[in-house]
Amino acid sequence: MPSKEISRRGPLSGIRVIDLTRILAGPFCTMNLGDMGAEIIKIEQPGKGDDTRSWGPPFAGDQAAYFLGINRNKKSVTLNLKDKRGQKILGDLLKNADILIENFKTGTIKAWGFSEEWFKSKTPQLIRCSITGYGDKGPKAGMPGYDFLLQAESGLMSVTGEENGGPQKLGVAIVDVCTGQYAAMCILAALNARRNNGKGQRVDLSLFNTSLSMLINVASNYLIGEENPARYGNGHPNIVPYRDFPCNTGEIAIAVGNDMQFEKLAIALDHPEWVADKRFLKNSDRVKHREECDGVIRAALSSQNADYWIDLLQRDGIPCSKINSVDDALESEQANENNMVLKIDHLTSGTIRTLGIPYSFSETPVGVDLPPPILGGHTKEILKSLVNLDDKQIDELSIEGVI
Repeated sequence: MPSKEISRRGPLSGIRVIDLTRILAGPFCTMNLGDMGAEIIKIEQPGKGDDTRSWGPPFAGDQAAYFLGINRNKKSVTLNLKDKRGQKILGDLLKNADILIENFKTGTIKAWGFSEEWFKSKTPQLIRCSITGYGDKGPKAGMPGYDFLLQAESGLMSVTGEENGGPQKLGVAIVDVCTGQYAAMCILAALNARRNNGKGQRVDLSLFNTSLSMLINVASNYLIGEENPARYGNGHPNIVPYRDFPCNTGEIAIAVGNDMQFEKLAIALDHPEWVADKRFLKNSDRVKHREECDGVIRAALSSQNADYWIDLLQRDGIPCSKINSVDDALESEQANENNMVLKIDHLTSGTIRTLGIPYSFSETPVGVDLPPPILGGHTKEILKSLVNLDDKQIDELSIEGVI
């Protein structure tokens, strides 16, 4: 049955998750569930663990920064799932869990003896979330998915990059990240459904479907307008001016979302005549005359440095921002005030800095209770408390490579 243990914090206190994921999408999902108070039991391959444990440099001690960034608030249990005894232990863990999330190739779980019939008869309360590359239908069913390839295949890369340049991927694995967010959202919805009807269910997500859904308004532009979207660099297909602009020194981003803001911009840049210019009267006019509009703004901004324009435009209520480097952003006063960089103590890495939690709850606070785990660091604890094995049995399993 689901865990009755209540942790000291978080809206998901008392929820137990068996995490059979690795790399990014699944671990990002379970980290968020853990930040919200769920107990995350991360199952890893003995002697190796999650691939990202070795994805460095940089390292903090013997731990890769990549792994440390997405695996806090978890307990690590090593388990050889190719061994019948390992499969038996997994089955016992699932009977005491609320959620299973996995990102194995389609059919892997079933091959280990966990069929739909097994889940329905043994764990009717369990919410099972599966993340695959392409799902189990269509010509690519069962194929593995890679973020970079999905950015290419979905069309995301075709609309990213300079107007006259080649397609570009985003600087982070955005398809994996969004799939992880979808997974967390769907799991929470399934938990609510279980509260209403008492039943668990299966939730399926694929990187392919996620990548298409991320096209959002670009997809709608095509589906409605029947024109293949183009690249606009850092510009917006439906709004002008909405892009980056070089200044005398430095660069800024300006996001003018309506005609009133454009009027304020024209006055702030000392060009009130733009307001009456037929090319710029409405946003639709500015979109049609994108190059002319962006061009006159670029010329005006070239007279002063970025900090000057940021101060002036923000004072006048015009949405804008300096284009920061990653270190500028993470070390900013705003990031500090929002607790978006935290310090945590790790068993082998010492004190490390990690990204903070981007959301909060007024009555059930989120937080970091556990640092990213060392490989198998909680195996004995979990096997004793949830599978009722004693020290002798655990030692035998370790010697025989089951754990």
